Amino acid sequence: MRMDRDRQDGDTKAAAPPRWPAGSLPATGLLAVAVGLVPWSGECREAEPGPAPAAEKTPAESAGEDDVKRPLMVSEAALPEGFPPPGPVNAVIVKTYPAHRLARATQGKAADGMFMKLFRHIERNKISMTAPVVMDWPGGELPDAAPPRQPAGRGGQPEAMAFLYGKASIGAAGADPDDPAVVVEDVPETTVVSIGLRGGYDEATLDRGVEKLQAFLAEHPEWTPAGPPRSLAYNSPFVPSFAKYSEAQIPVVPTPPAKPQP
Repeated sequence: MRMDRDRQDGDTKAAAPPRWPAGSLPATGLLAVAVGLVPWSGECREAEPGPAPAAEKTPAESAGEDDVKRPLMVSEAALPEGFPPPGPVNAVIVKTYPAHRLARATQGKAADGMFMKLFRHIERNKISMTAPVVMDWPGGELPDAAPPRQPAGRGGQPEAMAFLYGKASIGAAGADPDDPAVVVEDVPETTVVSIGLRGGYDEATLDRGVEKLQAFLAEHPEWTPAGPPRSLAYNSPFVPSFAKYSEAQIPVVPTPPAKPQP
């Protein structure tokens, strides 16, 4: 009798499909931005029911749409406190980052060496991984002239890499006693021109973005470059290159007003 009743219940009730806990991936993965290995707990943003169909957007409106917020983006680590969200793909915007703390590595023959130095630093100090990973590139001849821009020939590797602390109150500034190649720095509020990019985390992708940033600066003399280009990498190797998201940025300051002619 019990078996018959169970069989009848099974005939009338469809088996519920398995569901992972909301906001998480099914297993521990690896977070490694650019190069290196880092344990992580992934967070997958599920698609939410969309609004009623809207009027078709003009090309100008579409250009400002924040591409990286679409449901297919996997958030593998949190942004540092107060950081602005990733910007739109293929559109140049001006962003301001609050004062923050980071650990920077500048020694090592390749990016993977710097990455692992930084990973061991946060592991020793029990500091959570955040995204993005910041890469500073050498040889960035910043423009005072309009493009076209020639490739900078940076040798294919960043000269420095930094992990961002989740809060500026974590830890203390100064060299890591266990590895002087890693230095914890306090960075003041920084304004940048920024463009979101799809593609691998290499010099070619950076140059593609910097070329557009230089074109923007040539058309906006109210901003003056204040440092070499950098790239911000958000995704792990599990994301295919065509879908990887990064930002190319150039720090800027407002151009001082021209002095009146005598």
